[in-house]
Amino acid sequence: MTAGGALLARMKTLGIDYIFANSGTDFPPVIEGLAEAEAKGISLPRALVMPHEAAAMGMAHGYYLATGRPQAVMAHTNVGLANCAIGAINAATEHVPMLLFSGRTPTTEKDRLGARTVPIGWGQEMRDQTALVREACKWDYELRFPEQVEEIVDRALAIADSAPRGPVYVSLPREVLCQPSPSAGIGRDAIMTPAVTGVHPEGLQAAARLLAEARNPLIIAQRGAGGEAGFSALQAIAAEWAIPVCQYWAVRLALPLDHPMAAPADPGSLIEKADVILVIDSLAPWAPDRHRPAATCRVVHLGQDPLYSRFPVRNFRCDIGLACEVEDGLVALKAAMETLKPEGNVPGEARREALAAANRTARARAIGQAEAGQGAPMTKEWVSLCLSRAIEGRGASVFSELGCPMAPMSLDHPKAWYQEPHSGGLGWAFPAALGMQLAERDRLIVATMGDGSYMFANPVACHQIAEALELPVLVIILNNAEWGAVRHSVLGIYPDGYASRTNAMPLTGLSPIPDFARVAEASRAFARTVRDGAELPAVIAEALRHIDEKRGLALIDVHVRP
Repeated sequence: MTAGGALLARMKTLGIDYIFANSGTDFPPVIEGLAEAEAKGISLPRALVMPHEAAAMGMAHGYYLATGRPQAVMAHTNVGLANCAIGAINAATEHVPMLLFSGRTPTTEKDRLGARTVPIGWGQEMRDQTALVREACKWDYELRFPEQVEEIVDRALAIADSAPRGPVYVSLPREVLCQPSPSAGIGRDAIMTPAVTGVHPEGLQAAARLLAEARNPLIIAQRGAGGEAGFSALQAIAAEWAIPVCQYWAVRLALPLDHPMAAPADPGSLIEKADVILVIDSLAPWAPDRHRPAATCRVVHLGQDPLYSRFPVRNFRCDIGLACEVEDGLVALKAAMETLKPEGNVPGEARREALAAANRTARARAIGQAEAGQGAPMTKEWVSLCLSRAIEGRGASVFSELGCPMAPMSLDHPKAWYQEPHSGGLGWAFPAALGMQLAERDRLIVATMGDGSYMFANPVACHQIAEALELPVLVIILNNAEWGAVRHSVLGIYPDGYASRTNAMPLTGLSPIPDFARVAEASRAFARTVRDGAELPAVIAEALRHIDEKRGLALIDVHVRP
């Protein structure tokens, strides 16, 4: 067996389901390995053709969110790896593990199997190819000998899946992949497994005591609660101890939005009076230039890497840092707080009633504002509300990338919401939604994004993948013909500046906007354009019927207010 074939077979042994691949001239030994394995009945991961590497990275990201199992991406030398870089940055920021491979331009020019054969063999050579992704990867290596395959794949996966999780990278020289490789150990158990982190008992007890004794505690959660058990534990902590939970710039859902302790997204007023704050897996739990906890406020951080050590500047106060799996930490914290509850006494009853009333008012206001935005053009909030009503009770997952805002929606399970990574690598939502749909064929998956994000997603490639793999995602584009996030940023820094007074803010407009419905129709998808908010509910219903009955992708291009 070639080293290329052995590499694939070893990944299958370790539980890799898919290889999301964009092949090139460095792939002959990999392709030969696939064909050899098929001829000999050797089980391999399913290799999927990806028309663009960004889609490959996004799908691996989404598949992990669905399953908790890392997958593999294979790209073509330096040019393919360069296209993977944004996806690697996104995965690193969100602690999403994956195995990233790319070919390495042959270093030999002749007289060796796999040596250079075409001009790009010279043109694609780099002194340090790994530099393209090194800062986003936990570990990297170049395969040097065919007999290394087993150990290197084992090590790569173990490191990727050890907390804090993230992508790893291995470069694959073509000459090495072409060499014969020992196959005796391909099917044996992994020689190493991911390192396991645990909850520190003393730190946990101290954190539990702080929260139990606080007069104005606050929980800020950005990246969810880790799973079903964590989701349930956080609801119980919030309800039993009357602690508001603010999901500031939430990447994943940590608490149902209609929970009595689900606070509005802006934590400002709660931070001002908080005496204890529990930060759950949050890269930036508040904005230091606007939100300033009191000098006496104690802050607890809980997560895979509570200090987010990969980021050079992140100076949020941390009195107690609990490095553990989020779900395990929340379950343990709930149990620890139970032991501190006064017998026969319900903590914070007056606080509970005041917070619940304030949260009900804020939620009603958000829904009311959304309902008021159903004109022509409509608001983003109206689109959110219509989508939420249409998918209620279906256990859907929504991927939002500068698309539908969370506030007016009804979200109630841990896989309900995924927002764009805080690294800001655009074009993520569409392929990530495809990845989750690949993993969970029966779940309704929605990708909602701005018009700019849709263009960044290489939509022609994504539509081709959706049709080829029969992935019936609902795509909703919130089309305002501009870079809305850039406009908001300018107005935030220069609210009274010249740009705020101009009719056409520089470097933000995207007109003339393409006809996105026709892009989708090119891959035989259901496609509609909606300009009047009153028509939107019926079009969403029609799109969902198409998905249910035809099992094909549906796209709605919704024109919204700037």
